[in-house]
Amino acid sequence: MTVTVVGIGGSIRPDSQSERAMQCALAGAREAGAKVHAITGESLVLPFYDPQVTTRTENAIELVESLRTADGVILASPGYHGTISGLIKNALDYVEDLRGDDRVYLDGRAVGCIGIAYGWQATVTTLQALRSVVHALRGWPTPLGAAVNSAETELGPGGESDDEKVTRTLRTIGRQVVEFAERRM
Repeated sequence: MTVTVVGIGGSIRPDSQSERAMQCALAGAREAGAKVHAITGESLVLPFYDPQVTTRTENAIELVESLRTADGVILASPGYHGTISGLIKNALDYVEDLRGDDRVYLDGRAVGCIGIAYGWQATVTTLQALRSVVHALRGWPTPLGAAVNSAETELGPGGESDDEKVTRTLRTIGRQVVEFAERRM
């Protein structure tokens, strides 16, 4: 049985540094044998989550259904003013649609977390915020998370970096998500 990993990340700006970081982690998951699916950029443009509104846009349906069938998740958020972006937080609020599922929210799923910002303070607090949200959604943050300081490290189009430690860390996160999911199967 093939593991499915869903990546959620980036910003509205196509090919952002946070999207590139997520793509690098997804490459690690793919190398470990997973089928991957990325939800980024315009696909993350969703109406503000409202639990009383039951109709969903196509983007919201894709997000929720992808998470429903995911064995693991990778989250990558830019750090905006010391925390995750509103775009990513709103997307994570849609996980509430899984509240009635047999696997409630992200229960039993490994979630790789990546915070990326221009400076260490926002980078680290963004990573911490992602891990806190994952705990609240009953997910299992991978042992390794990534705090990528874009003031010091620039990621290329596939998420590669001249800093081999950053590339190795991101790919390891993807592999850890797959390894955890395989043990749960």
